[in-house]
Amino acid sequence: MREHHHVMTWRVILPKTNIAMTLCRWRHDGHDGGHRRHPGRARTRRAVIDLHTLRQFLVVARLEHLSRAADELHVAQPSLSRTIARLESELGTPLFDRAGRLRLNDAGKLFRDYVERSLGELDAGRRAVAEAASEGLGTVRLASETFLALARPLAAFRRAHPSIEVELHQMAAGDMARHLRAQDVDLCVATQPIPAEGLQAVQLLDEAVWLATPLDHPLAARTSVGVDDLADQPFITTRQGHWQRRLLDHLFAARGRTPKIVCEGDEPAAIQALIVAGLGVGLAPAIARRAPSSSTVAWVAVDSPDSRRTLTLLWGTGNHLSTAARLMRSTITGWDWIAGEP
Repeated sequence: MREHHHVMTWRVILPKTNIAMTLCRWRHDGHDGGHRRHPGRARTRRAVIDLHTLRQFLVVARLEHLSRAADELHVAQPSLSRTIARLESELGTPLFDRAGRLRLNDAGKLFRDYVERSLGELDAGRRAVAEAASEGLGTVRLASETFLALARPLAAFRRAHPSIEVELHQMAAGDMARHLRAQDVDLCVATQPIPAEGLQAVQLLDEAVWLATPLDHPLAARTSVGVDDLADQPFITTRQGHWQRRLLDHLFAARGRTPKIVCEGDEPAAIQALIVAGLGVGLAPAIARRAPSSSTVAWVAVDSPDSRRTLTLLWGTGNHLSTAARLMRSTITGWDWIAGEP
């Protein structure tokens, strides 16, 4: 008796390739479905790939390390290695370079972007159906480089909508566009330029960036300083990738100089504490001057038109936004960022 397939499929054609990829969930039926070849007919390579394999691939692609990926996925490394090898065999091309440490190659990056978008659409559909079925407001997923500037708007949102679940994701600006297009997050607040393709954006704030110094620092009594005045000053800043570091490097490069960095890290909130301790000076946005702790440092204007930062809210063009996400967008865009209130 012939066994029956029970298959749900999504067919994705990868541009610039001849691969027709079928994503599927199915019951194992023991044979390959009996596909027949037709002589003389141009054929397309067809890979039947389950969603579990694709999600495992994304973890390996993100970590570029099989052992760490296996640990995160709670699978044996040999099993994960075979899964990736089967995927590459089905696609007909390697996805990773294996000379030395594991690296995602150009084909892997292309495939990763399409897989993220495909799985993002499926997840968005599931959330939309769940929202419609429950008649609820859904969940909002917000990403930002830092949440210091968002604390008050988020508190106001929580008071206005206590039943809405809010997921916060700290994320580097360079990763935001890809995660928005993949619908891993609904909204992003960025302080650095983001590629605009496939995204919509609203500027929230354009503000000056000041120099913060210890209260007893020789520059503390100045009303303003030029970049040349800061040539020998010890700077406390963030690592590469954060807006403070990008701005600091830009200001000094414009004068043909390199900043003297004595401390760099991943905690922007720690910068002011280290400045108060007398370890150096640093850049801080004007919005920080409204914080209760602002009186613990001296604020000096930087005499450069480039010493500014912007806050921008972004979301994916055409992405499904839950009611919760739309309410969050309205709260953030309607916020008075100068006054610090709705």
